[in-house]
Amino acid sequence: MALLYEMVWRFLHALLYVQRALVAWFRVHIWRWKRAVVGLLLPLALGFHNPKKTGPVGKRTSRRVRFGAEGRTLEKLPLHVGLLITEEEIHFTDIANLVVWCMAVGISYVSVYDNQGVFRRNNSRLMEEILKQQQELLGMDSSKYSVEFMKNGTDKQEHQVLSCQSVVKVLSPDDGRLSIVQAAQQLCQAVEQREKTSKDINVNVLDSLLRESKNIPDPDLVLKFGPVESTLGFLPWHIRLTEIISMPSHVDVSYDDLFGALQRYATCEQRLGK
Repeated sequence: MALLYEMVWRFLHALLYVQRALVAWFRVHIWRWKRAVVGLLLPLALGFHNPKKTGPVGKRTSRRVRFGAEGRTLEKLPLHVGLLITEEEIHFTDIANLVVWCMAVGISYVSVYDNQGVFRRNNSRLMEEILKQQQELLGMDSSKYSVEFMKNGTDKQEHQVLSCQSVVKVLSPDDGRLSIVQAAQQLCQAVEQREKTSKDINVNVLDSLLRESKNIPDPDLVLKFGPVESTLGFLPWHIRLTEIISMPSHVDVSYDDLFGALQRYATCEQRLGK
């Protein structure tokens, strides 16, 4: 009888897993189909408007004007946006597009995270893709749109363009729970060496230690891509007051998708415990 119960339990568990996988698949593909339908019907709704064709330079100029203008229309703009990828397959070009679009609308800090450490292991590849898409989408105006990459741990510059406006940082699980453990160990050692007493240790002291190791502000907004309903260890201490918006997938994500999320953030009311 016990064996029968175990077989039934395993069958139900497998059935639940399949159901979740199918739901995630349908969510992503329905989202893509909706975008495709809108792309086909929108020209019809506008009366087959056919704008005058422009060259690559003209297109990049119009994009820069659009990005900057739309960023200024938002009631509030996040200082730091976190891009949390929960999907197994990662498209570096799509991530680079998101980073560049964030830069263009005026966001100062962008962090990129996955819980498998793919971005950390391929840090140089991500940097190259960001610089490539920066030139492709925004042109050569480096004095206005420049980016600084920060090395994890020491937070030193990995690559910098002069007159830096935006900072990009690659994060992994080591920057989350591990940093809390290390800060706790540091406080324990301070007590053991009688540099502090147990009464000196409180939330504010721990918070100060954790912020010293980051040198960037807490994320105001986290965009979570994928079907997983979890932050997967993304800076657990630093996102206590962060607005989190879920999006179906980072694959083929568009600027309009990003700007829609920024509009949601701009209109949300953050009570901050009040």
